Amino acid sequence: MQISAAALAQMIGAVVEGDAEVLITGPARIEEAGKGHITFLANPAYEHHLYGTEAAAVLVSHEFRPKEQVPATLLRVENVYETVRSLLEIYQQDEAARTVRQISQHASVEDGAQLGEKVRIGKFTVISKGARIGAGTVVLDQVFIGPNVRIGENCTIYPGARILRGCVIGNDCIVHSNVVIGADGFGFLPDGDNHYRKIPQVGNVVIEDDVEIGANTTIDRATMGSTLIRRGVKLDNLIQIGHNVEIGNNTVIAAQAGVAGSTKIGANCRIGGQVGFAGHLTIADGTNIQAQSGVARHIRETDQSLAGSPAYNYRDWIKSSILFTRLPELYKRIARLENQADR
Repeated sequence: MQISAAALAQMIGAVVEGDAEVLITGPARIEEAGKGHITFLANPAYEHHLYGTEAAAVLVSHEFRPKEQVPATLLRVENVYETVRSLLEIYQQDEAARTVRQISQHASVEDGAQLGEKVRIGKFTVISKGARIGAGTVVLDQVFIGPNVRIGENCTIYPGARILRGCVIGNDCIVHSNVVIGADGFGFLPDGDNHYRKIPQVGNVVIEDDVEIGANTTIDRATMGSTLIRRGVKLDNLIQIGHNVEIGNNTVIAAQAGVAGSTKIGANCRIGGQVGFAGHLTIADGTNIQAQSGVARHIRETDQSLAGSPAYNYRDWIKSSILFTRLPELYKRIARLENQADR
């Protein structure tokens, strides 16, 4: 997309300072921006890049006052980060608007699959019998869509993802590369000889609207019923979600976290990287959990911050951590006092 600074300013509600007719071809980071790019300055630590940039235009706040002459056109806005989000959305939508219904000749779309308008199917992708894909969804190369899977409108499924039988994905979702949705849950029954017999996993995974799932994340199908990922959830890369787990609206989970089966995480929670949850727990809405914590009990009270393994109150954990670093010193002091007492 090529657009003048004046036209783009009108779209994002910016005030132009400089050449309003300079042409903008795309966004870039301020330290990498070249001719035709639009970039942004929100963090003062990057201000020095502004004075030598080759970018065509730079988003800045209304309050920003440059210390030197700026070669680029300035677009002044109320909230730089929010405007950057809107700007990237404009470019993404422009790309999608140029996408017509396109099915690679190397894709396999089985009889009985239903594809909506402007659906794109990449090379070596398999769309199984009974699958339904909504309008505007893009399924890239080497994706497997199992039987009777339902995918909503305007989703993007990146290369190598696997969405297995009967799973449901809502509208406006993003599934990154090598995600597996609907693998069997970890269900086994030991017999008297310590042999483990597999428990059939006959449920599915239901993912609501506006969910993003990072690369190599796995979400297991329910034993019965559904593993449920609610609207607005954002999952990072390399996360394991066990069978019959439920994750509430707008909860975010960072990389390498693991949630054991049948645990229910509430809405608006923020879970750090490498957090582990035991199974069959209930985690209250608004819970914040520090990275590398281990959660082995129910969290009933809302809006708590936790840390540690086992996880407990974050402030108490900070105090305990400080004391822990002083243990060698305290041990020596206690030993000296014991020696004095023995004399």
